Amino acid sequence: MGEHVSYDELDWRDESLGARVRVALWLRDEVGEGGIFHKQEMRAVIKGTEQVDRRMRDLRPAGWLIRTYRDKPSLQPDQLYLEKIGQPVWDPEHRAAGLRQISAKVRRAVYEKDGHMCRRCGIAAGEEYADEPGSRARLTLGHVTPRKHGGGVEAADLITECARCNEMVRHLTGVQMNAEQVWDRMTALSGPNMKLLMDWIAVDRRHLGKAEEVWALYRQLPAEARGKLAGDLEHLLKS
Repeated sequence: MGEHVSYDELDWRDESLGARVRVALWLRDEVGEGGIFHKQEMRAVIKGTEQVDRRMRDLRPAGWLIRTYRDKPSLQPDQLYLEKIGQPVWDPEHRAAGLRQISAKVRRAVYEKDGHMCRRCGIAAGEEYADEPGSRARLTLGHVTPRKHGGGVEAADLITECARCNEMVRHLTGVQMNAEQVWDRMTALSGPNMKLLMDWIAVDRRHLGKAEEVWALYRQLPAEARGKLAGDLEHLLKS
């Protein structure tokens, strides 16, 4: 039988854990209920100021009571008071506790940021998969840091994925290339394409041509609207 894992023994120093989980573990182990702490202390040990502050706030809907000087007058403006430790978000059964739902506004912002294309495979909504004739892509959102590890629901925490890539990432299924295989394909590119790829890598985003940008937007429309636009464009080109 495998060794039993005690989630109470997880360490906030483990960078493989999500920021929300690490913040919770730090508060549990270094502050404790009834303890006073400074945000600067937490920021110093868990890097990423904006994310750390947001992850601490994300604990409140999970039952964690963290008071400020506004609701506890005895505190200094830079002090915080851990009144109550809520649900154990370091336990996989509770890691999604209190996490907010993705709003329609955030969903639209992420799709627009990613050009309405899957960030993993580059397919647009409704396009047919080259290796799956008849199967067409449906876009959804994925987490940069998996939700079960403390990933949040702000635009910065999310990327556009097609449903197939999203499923593959969540369950680690399907055949995925290793670094050596990807390198072989990189070095097989022509000089201009290799330079173009490097430009994309430098900004972690594919620069789309104008036609590609409009194509991705076109694929978002209902079939009836797409049919009308296709007819209108054909007529325009013939005139």
